[in-house]
Amino acid sequence: MAEPRGGATRRAAILRAAAELFAARGFRGVSIEELGRAVGTSGPALYRHFPGKEALLAAILVDISERLLREGAARVAAHPDPADALDALLRGHIAFALDEPEFITVHDRELHNVPPEPQRRVRRLQRGYVEQWVAVLARLRPDTPEPVLRAALHAMFGLLNSTPHSAGELGRDQMADLLFAMARAALLAPVRAADRHGPDGAGAHVWPPGSGAAGTANG
Repeated sequence: MAEPRGGATRRAAILRAAAELFAARGFRGVSIEELGRAVGTSGPALYRHFPGKEALLAAILVDISERLLREGAARVAAHPDPADALDALLRGHIAFALDEPEFITVHDRELHNVPPEPQRRVRRLQRGYVEQWVAVLARLRPDTPEPVLRAALHAMFGLLNSTPHSAGELGRDQMADLLFAMARAALLAPVRAADRHGPDGAGAHVWPPGSGAAGTANG
């Protein structure tokens, strides 16, 4: 049975407040009483929603992973052109990274504190999210092997998910545009690497392979 709308809103407020506290002070540094006060209730009252802190932490990370996967699928479905789909995915993830950086911090620092089964679920959801991007990028770079696409995307996520450290330097919109330009260029521009087997260290295309793919980004 679906949770009543008011209950879903309450749950979301608890998850957001808990994520902010865990990001600021660490999972072990926040008591259940402090979590309760942050959402205007008592610590024991939180047990009506979650059986304990570990379950609350797991819910935070499962919830955000499900949301990213769901919203990513919607963006891809709404943009049949792969270049447009990539732009929509980038804008969506950048908005998340700038507006909700506490979830990134909690994931990076606290995933190991999540019980094994929900931890596996988080990782499955995240793999599904990455594969959405791989499928889109593969249409723009059809000659590039999927492992290379996947590695490039993981590196790109490292850039976008740097916002807990980098976002304070610029205004929100300016930072969003900067991240978009950098991430898109990283995924679509050709890169040359030194050919270790060449006599003079001449560059060889490694991303994307071949000379004809670079123009695809403008399609």
